[in-house]
Amino acid sequence: MRKLIYGMNLTLDGYIAAPGDDIGWSVPSDELFQFWSDQLQATDLTLYGRKLWQTMSSHWPTGDQHPNATPAEIEFARRWRDMPKTVFSSTIDKVDWNTRLVTGDAVAEITRLKAEDGGPMDIGGATLAGAAMRAGLIDEYVLATAPVLAGGGTPFFTTLDNWVNLNLIETRTLPGGVILTRYETRR
Repeated sequence: MRKLIYGMNLTLDGYIAAPGDDIGWSVPSDELFQFWSDQLQATDLTLYGRKLWQTMSSHWPTGDQHPNATPAEIEFARRWRDMPKTVFSSTIDKVDWNTRLVTGDAVAEITRLKAEDGGPMDIGGATLAGAAMRAGLIDEYVLATAPVLAGGGTPFFTTLDNWVNLNLIETRTLPGGVILTRYETRR
């Protein structure tokens, strides 16, 4: 059975995007960027909701070709482009860059993918991750908490029907006051 990991940068008050989908507060240090790049390399499949997919696919397919791209950004862009991806959406009809589109029941498909043999899967996008969270499918949560308050926007955590008990498995402080925490779901 595959492990499903939900991780993103978020504000101290729990938002992955400020009002208007503003993520300008989320400028990762080199160390945090490298953490996410290493996380991507250790992942066999990334699951995206439409909005996060559109954000990622608007930059990373050619991110290694930008004149000011750092070596870490070049490495991440290449990893991202080569990584198998699945996008869940009922409003788009085409995806590129080693990506498969699923228009049906996301929870059923994620459940099927988890039951397969293989390495870890990452899930991104608040709506998609929220559905997986409510279905009890997420095995690990990775929070890169920035020292900024957004006051509203898109929350990292969704409204749940039941408690989800967690075990802390890692915590560290990164440059810029970012706190990285990893939790596993207690089953």
